[in-house]
Amino acid sequence: MTTTTVLEVRYAETDMMGIMHHSRYYPWFEVARTEFIKQVGMTYSDMEKMGVLLPLTETEAKYISGLKYEEKAEISCTLFELSAARCGFKYSVKRLSDGKITTTGITRHGFVDAEFKALNLKKKCPEIYSKFESLLEN
Repeated sequence: MTTTTVLEVRYAETDMMGIMHHSRYYPWFEVARTEFIKQVGMTYSDMEKMGVLLPLTETEAKYISGLKYEEKAEISCTLFELSAARCGFKYSVKRLSDGKITTTGITRHGFVDAEFKALNLKKKCPEIYSKFESLLEN
């Protein structure tokens, strides 16, 4: 399953050249990932209340073409990797005006408890694991 979120480049997200700064894509990835988790049937806050946290362990982005102030883009998010201990999401940012992919990226996350100790999601919260598993890209 892939979720999509539409965002508009804000002035504060641009650099002196008027292009969205590379560091601003990661908050966009977070927005898309949060929306994906909602499709699982819960919020990230719900997961935290259940004692499951998703700290970031790895990131990657490829910048193909810059977005400019006030341009709208669609961010797609897909779960591409899942194990009992970790998961990975991939992202694609597409400019709405011409449909061009401007950026792609991935984030990987570990499953930990409130004390940041690694946990086995399949054992601790099998209902969350099965929901994620059902949305895993084939």
